[in-house]
Amino acid sequence: QVQLVESGGGLVQAGGSLRLSCAASGGTFSNLGLAWFRRAPGSEREFVASIMWTGGMTFYADFVQGRFNISRDNSKKTVDLQMNNLKAEDAAVYFCAAARSGLSGQKEAQYNNWGQGTQVTVSS
Repeated sequence: QVQLVESGGGLVQAGGSLRLSCAASGGTFSNLGLAWFRRAPGSEREFVASIMWTGGMTFYADFVQGRFNISRDNSKKTVDLQMNNLKAEDAAVYFCAAARSGLSGQKEAQYNNWGQGTQVTVSS
């Protein structure tokens, strides 16, 4: 069973940057597809970004618009989300997710394991 723990959330001003990190334990990390989702207050959880087990293919939600970058480090068993030019609407709880299939996609059902989330607050 894969366990995921997110870190790096916090309070940032609009236009600022944050780097979220997700550390995994258990399972074979290099075989996992990985993703970040988020849930804003009063909203459903939504897809943000994902990276396949190969690390060579990444996918982003349209609202990212080139501001975020997802990356993985198989030696450290981590997946990071670098977020730049943050907007008030990016405020949410961000979740890390892992897919045993090694693939990545935008649907929650594709992912087998989830972290507890880390809060991102953006002040305007």
